[in-house]
Amino acid sequence: MVKSVIGDENQLKLAEHRLTRSSIPSQIGLVIGKLNSKLDRGFVYDLVPTPPNDAGEQPCLVIDGAADFSKTKKKTSSKPKSQSDSSALFIDQDWVFEHARQVSRMLLGGMKVVGVYVWVSESLFKNSTITLCQTVIGVAQAASTMMDDLNERLLLHISYSPLRWTCRNCSLAANITSSSLWPCDFKTGKILGSLQTFRCMYNFDVRLPIPHGDGLDSKRFSDVIRNEIMVHAKELKGVKALIDGKLVVGDDLSVSDDFHEVEFLLPFMQDKYLEACSQKEVLGVLLLRGSVCSLAYLNSKEPVSQALVDIKEDIIRSLQSRLAIICDEAERDIESMTGGDQGTNSHISSEEPVTNFDLQAQRKQCNLSFPRRVLVPWLEGTYICDYIQSTETLEVLKEHCVELMSVEFPTDTSEILEPESEAPTVIASSTAKTFWSAATDHSSAAKPDSSVSKVRKTGKGRPATSADYVLMLTIFVLIIAIVVFYFMGV
Repeated sequence: MVKSVIGDENQLKLAEHRLTRSSIPSQIGLVIGKLNSKLDRGFVYDLVPTPPNDAGEQPCLVIDGAADFSKTKKKTSSKPKSQSDSSALFIDQDWVFEHARQVSRMLLGGMKVVGVYVWVSESLFKNSTITLCQTVIGVAQAASTMMDDLNERLLLHISYSPLRWTCRNCSLAANITSSSLWPCDFKTGKILGSLQTFRCMYNFDVRLPIPHGDGLDSKRFSDVIRNEIMVHAKELKGVKALIDGKLVVGDDLSVSDDFHEVEFLLPFMQDKYLEACSQKEVLGVLLLRGSVCSLAYLNSKEPVSQALVDIKEDIIRSLQSRLAIICDEAERDIESMTGGDQGTNSHISSEEPVTNFDLQAQRKQCNLSFPRRVLVPWLEGTYICDYIQSTETLEVLKEHCVELMSVEFPTDTSEILEPESEAPTVIASSTAKTFWSAATDHSSAAKPDSSVSKVRKTGKGRPATSADYVLMLTIFVLIIAIVVFYFMGV
């Protein structure tokens, strides 16, 4: 359990200054940071306010006879005490949850949505404890990852009457009571400036056979990819890694510089799918290949092994986010074409997006290109990320950064990094291209940008191609000819 929390002094001062000058009675937002159960410590990097909803309404309102904010500060008695005590908060929880889901996609390794902050008076906070706990739990679910095993989040209360910061640990248990909150020791210090950066260009090439009949648990294109990402996450969890060319064994490796390169020592390709299937049982094969540029940030108090955990989680979270973006866009396209009523518009099934295809019903090759990850400057040398489609430009990032993260978008676009030369792709090949030819096609994934990664690919382990055999035969014939010519001359 997290018992102490330290927040970045500069960012929390800026947040306090913004709130005290706003003259608003309430505000809710997300706490960006990190929780480390091994250290029993949490880190808060920034507070991101939840923006107004699509109708322009604030996500957090004071209800039931709350006094005016300015009058509350002056401690006036214009309202009876009983009416003030009955005041509570209304929170648009669905909107806050959606904000958490969107923001979690933009965070890199070692940075997460770790809770909720609220700007209200002491009495309002006490009257709204259950509502706030429910909001924290909903935010945790919206921003969760498959590798996240923590059962706690933070509830940060900034009181304006009097001005005071308090932090509480909120249990994610199903039964919510006032005892679900435990106080944490809260203080501020220099955090962001001391973070170490770890970078990895991860290349992957995954093949999944598409069997006949009921051999496939999920038939939809997107469901199969989602399941395969989960399987890949389990395989990635146990792999070894090099940091700056040195093998990481436990926490023995000592690092002191601000920037480090990470390379995973992946096992040789396992033919488990080839062994489990025969050509008669397989309709086709699903290929998921590409490169993911991953960044992770490590606090000086954390062991170096935590950086590897954060990078692995960031890779999987990035793949999940890209798939979710594609599925969200597909659903919006369907709604716009059907007018919100899919049941009465079956005639447009030919326009069905790739993500909804039934793999067992497909008889032709399908291609799905993931969005590319783009890195945008954030706080004190750190970055956040966003994703753009092949047809989009960097202009689409501005709205996301300003609205979701409340940060200024850089005017100089050269500060925005595009380390992924090509986006990850998914190819579903039917029996038109036989399973064996697709499964044994070892075309390399997209080459990483040399300015972002030092991962080097060698020719070792590369299967021989027909061109290789022709070259070897030519050299062999040439050698025989030279030997024969030599003995004939003698």
